Amino acid sequence: QLQLVESGGGLVQPGGSLRLSCAASTSVFISEGWYRQVPGKEREVVAVIRYRGNIYYTDSVKGRFTISRDNARNTVYLQMNNLKPEDTGVYYCNVDLGKSESYWGQGTQVTVSS
Repeated sequence: QLQLVESGGGLVQPGGSLRLSCAASTSVFISEGWYRQVPGKEREVVAVIRYRGNIYYTDSVKGRFTISRDNARNTVYLQMNNLKPEDTGVYYCNVDLGKSESYWGQGTQVTVSS
């Protein structure tokens, strides 16, 4: 059973920055990513990094968010800059190990408000 430990959410003013972290007890994966969910809507992908280094960002965060991975710490980060109110939501870390084996973190709240 893979364990994911998320941290880094909080309340920030528009234009501010936050960094989310997700520590995973594995160094082998197909992809790791961050997803966002707001009440009444489905969970949506924000950014994904694949094992070979390919990176995907949803259009609304391009140029503002950066996903990265520290292989020594088995930790994936999401650096979020120039945050906007529409970035508000619960952010979940996901690790896909392939063969339909996928794990989610507990979620961390990000609130962007003045």
